[in-house]
Amino acid sequence: MPTPPKPDPASRSGGRRVRVTRRGLLIGAAAGGGLIAAWTFIPRDYPVPIPPAEGQRAFGSWIKLSRDGVVSIAVPVLEMGQGATTLLPRIAAQELGADWRQIAVEPAAISATYADPVLAAHWAQLWAGWFARIADTPGDTLAKLHAQRETLMATADGTALAAYETPLREAAAGLRAVLSMAAAERWDVAFEECRAEGGFIIHGDKRVRFADLVDDAAGFEAPDPPLLNPTPASETAAPVFTGPQESYPRLDAPSKVDGSFPFAADIRLPGMLFAAIAHGPLPGARLTGFDHEAARRITGYEGRVVHDEWIAALARSTWAAEKAVKALAPRFAPTAELSEDIRIEAALQTALTRGEAVAVHETGDPVPLLDRPDAIAARYDIAPAWHGTLETASATARLADGRLELWIASQAPEQARRAAAGALGMGARDVVVYPVGAGGSFDARLDIRIAREAALIARAAGRPVQLSYSRWQEMLTEMPRAPVAAQVRAVPGRNGLIAAWQSRIATPAPARQMHDRLFARMAPGAAMAANDDAVDPPALFGAAPPYRIPAMRVEAVPAAVGLPVGRIRGNGDAACCFITESFMDEMAGAAGAEPLSYRVAMLGGDVRLAECLQGAAQIGEWDGGVAGSGQGIACWHMRDPAGRADGGGRIAAIVRARRGPMGVEVASIAAFCDIGRVVDLELALQQIEGGLLYGMGLALSSRASYARGLPREETMGALNLPPLSRAPEITVGFARNDFPPFDPGELGTVVIAPAIANALHAATGERFRRLPMVAEPLVPPPPMAAPTDAGAAEPGDGPPPVDPPEDSGADPALSNESIT
Repeated sequence: MPTPPKPDPASRSGGRRVRVTRRGLLIGAAAGGGLIAAWTFIPRDYPVPIPPAEGQRAFGSWIKLSRDGVVSIAVPVLEMGQGATTLLPRIAAQELGADWRQIAVEPAAISATYADPVLAAHWAQLWAGWFARIADTPGDTLAKLHAQRETLMATADGTALAAYETPLREAAAGLRAVLSMAAAERWDVAFEECRAEGGFIIHGDKRVRFADLVDDAAGFEAPDPPLLNPTPASETAAPVFTGPQESYPRLDAPSKVDGSFPFAADIRLPGMLFAAIAHGPLPGARLTGFDHEAARRITGYEGRVVHDEWIAALARSTWAAEKAVKALAPRFAPTAELSEDIRIEAALQTALTRGEAVAVHETGDPVPLLDRPDAIAARYDIAPAWHGTLETASATARLADGRLELWIASQAPEQARRAAAGALGMGARDVVVYPVGAGGSFDARLDIRIAREAALIARAAGRPVQLSYSRWQEMLTEMPRAPVAAQVRAVPGRNGLIAAWQSRIATPAPARQMHDRLFARMAPGAAMAANDDAVDPPALFGAAPPYRIPAMRVEAVPAAVGLPVGRIRGNGDAACCFITESFMDEMAGAAGAEPLSYRVAMLGGDVRLAECLQGAAQIGEWDGGVAGSGQGIACWHMRDPAGRADGGGRIAAIVRARRGPMGVEVASIAAFCDIGRVVDLELALQQIEGGLLYGMGLALSSRASYARGLPREETMGALNLPPLSRAPEITVGFARNDFPPFDPGELGTVVIAPAIANALHAATGERFRRLPMVAEPLVPPPPMAAPTDAGAAEPGDGPPPVDPPEDSGADPALSNESIT
């Protein structure tokens, strides 16, 4: 979307309330034409980010209304399958009283108007340093200022509901009020006596369409504070979901069905070239040589762009570009010790056994009790894992007349914009980002390197360029889930319940590395090196078990594993839930207790989580998880990103699983969730089911393994993800309450792995303490043989060779070169 225009001085109020009469002129024009209503709830420090088109009026920063009755809602988060372009418009539509059939969606412009203070506060420990404690709630001034300064619109950690529900409701309530005022003036009644329903303003037997009130309504001033409806958007959740609701079908569904929904690789521009790229192995390598003459023989080849860390081939089709980049046969020399399975495992072992730990949670003093002979200990290991997105990274760039246009699916659009601007030495205001949908992400699109690369290639080409990663390049450059090694020790007390608990968790710092890549624009290797000795609080969310344990100590140990890592769906909660809930089953077994009642007895005051356990037991027909049953149970409580004491999400799951001829077979999953007020039941179900299936893939396969800095897995097929034909029967229930709503996108991913592990124990008698569970023990396979052929790699052959430095004829100091 175009960069918002610089504010006209006439559109500023200096913080004063501006009274606008119904017949008065509206304030200054914005780019794209049209007039903008001067409402008190328009942010005074920023230009209006959604300039109206002909026949539209912009009512604040969130909503436009056209003379044909279409209500357009700005959505400031990336649509990547989670349904954000339905959920957020629904909130506004219900508050407004609009007809859902007249609701349209508009990607919000990059603007500090939409800065997310909830995410800023949630990430305070990553940016606020010593001031984190006074910046870790969304209402803190520091969090707000940071969000606005960084134009933080990142789609991450499920903060969209907490951040945007209130602004959307206030904007819709303001529009409803001025529409009512316009109608009330016609009818000579009090506007408070009017109501909005189905796209009409109604008073008694009189009614008028929103569309007929657009121009008159623009002249009224909305009440301050807004007059919100007493009941926010919600659906009364049935105990067990029985079918979709038809009132609010997904707005993106028709275009995804007919193929018109724009994804990053769908963009086509006049004169556009297609680019394929080759990178060196992780964590960093320098381009040393390539064979340009071989590429010249490829039909459709147009030229190359050389960078010191990569090389791109340009052609008239994607197929020709991919063939050309293979023919270039690029060679790389490492600039650091390359990632290896054996190095990763050795680093985790060293950190776990000898590393300097930092206590991240303490209650009482468990140490004196842990030397008792009845103490129980276990070790858990989690391997790196791939995101496994269906769509690989793609970006289209066009540089003309000093302005860069960028079509990209990014979870951090402002940071992608700044990265592209920095690569070209231009200001961020000269870069226009057009957001497009992502074919899945699972946090993979928090990587913004492709924005830099596409910008550099477009400048060198002098033409629009679309850069798409092959599946191999996607996996080669991906920052996988951080590996974890954990040692847990506990002592049973009276009635077998846990009296003391100590856990020691060794892991690198995925959130800190991500933050440095996004905001400090560090290369992956540099961000890794900068955080090798750092404890990463967001990577340890949930490290303290959700149980009442009298004496508890949780220690974190930095682990320099030599592999750049990133965030993945479930993040730290997924790792901590696997460790905690697997060990809770072991403790219940040692006490001779039934696993569900053992957990309930340990929960203390978390009644809502206990209700989830009971709900899952009912719909999953829990039989106690006895030996041979193949039933396993797990539960979890995820913290509220807004820090609300009555917020957060809770889930319990019961799984039936066994070993079969095709490996682990998961027959059924029953889950019961408490996500507070359910805004959209169908979307919540989709998110829970999708999270359960995605987490099942991470639990049973999808391990990322490395040899000489290169992934051993080259294709999606190599991940051995469970096919749909082996998808289990899934039943989901929801609690009914009015607690703050919680984004359910990660709950299923978090809880499923320990539930499967515990089910397999019930089926086989064996304990499964490694993820993924069907992988071989974490002992590295023999090293990959060094390549001997430096020529062109054929499709499926995998990586380019890694050679000592040699002269390629290209100046490696150049960021790019012109095509000849």
